[in-house]
Amino acid sequence: MRPQFSSRIRRWLWYVLAFVLVALDQAIKQATVATLPLHTSVSITSWFNWVHVLNPGAAFSFLAQASDWQLYVFSVAGLVVSSILVFMLWRGVSSRLLTTAYVVIIGGAMGNVVDRLRIGAVVDYLDFHWQQWHWPTFNLADVLVVGGAILLIISAWAMPQALAKGAA
Repeated sequence: MRPQFSSRIRRWLWYVLAFVLVALDQAIKQATVATLPLHTSVSITSWFNWVHVLNPGAAFSFLAQASDWQLYVFSVAGLVVSSILVFMLWRGVSSRLLTTAYVVIIGGAMGNVVDRLRIGAVVDYLDFHWQQWHWPTFNLADVLVVGGAILLIISAWAMPQALAKGAA
């Protein structure tokens, strides 16, 4: 019988992985800033451009036109959520899927918090489009947060089934 998983056993590994995701996000953003002038676009394929834009708002430029209050609200929110998830990993999470979701969300949230605190906006660089339709520009940190949220939803569906199997 396999021992039950706990994020506490290798908590340092989860923190290192979250840090690596933040560092990867920041490295790509730095490469974008160093290579492309602001508001420049390079066509990579017929459906994808590498761009350099700054987003002072949230996902999909939500609240980008607001005054500067959103910078503080989104920074604090990212720090609070990341702190809660770090604490939960420290206390111990008994699911690999949930642990992965937490680590990925921490990496994405902190990647964007670093930008907000450092330059007052988030560097976005991924521009997917089809003909005249463009998906809002985003970055790796956004992918991590959304991917982590999807993993949370999947784990919510998987947990009751796992508990039911254990009770049977």
